[in-house]
Amino acid sequence: MSSMLKNLNNIRKLRSLSRELSMDVLEDILEKFSVVTKERRDEEEQIQRQRAEQQEKINTWLALLESDGIRPEELLNGESATQSTAKKRQPRPAKYRFTDINGETKTWTGQGRTPKPIALALAAGKSLNDFLIV
Repeated sequence: MSSMLKNLNNIRKLRSLSRELSMDVLEDILEKFSVVTKERRDEEEQIQRQRAEQQEKINTWLALLESDGIRPEELLNGESATQSTAKKRQPRPAKYRFTDINGETKTWTGQGRTPKPIALALAAGKSLNDFLIV
């Protein structure tokens, strides 16, 4: 919390600060606080009205659905929901074959991080063409 907010929230500090200000300045500050407070109340009331209207609309739609014998869960699990899901792409075919540290033969598509045995062989002077699957 900022020091100004601490001062505004502490009655003793406010009294101390008010002694240093004239009555006109204090009344001006009070008027500005009143305006800001009213604006904030109006904003909060507007938000509450919007939420109430939205809930009323939701309740109306739910009542219409129930009168037609439709449960809200059916809307989410309907055919249109399954059609909108993205298709899973096919896995890429392997391009390279190598033998790992344990002596197992493995493959690599050429995408992502280079497997350590291939990286070590490349550092030793071999090329990727040496690992190509023919």
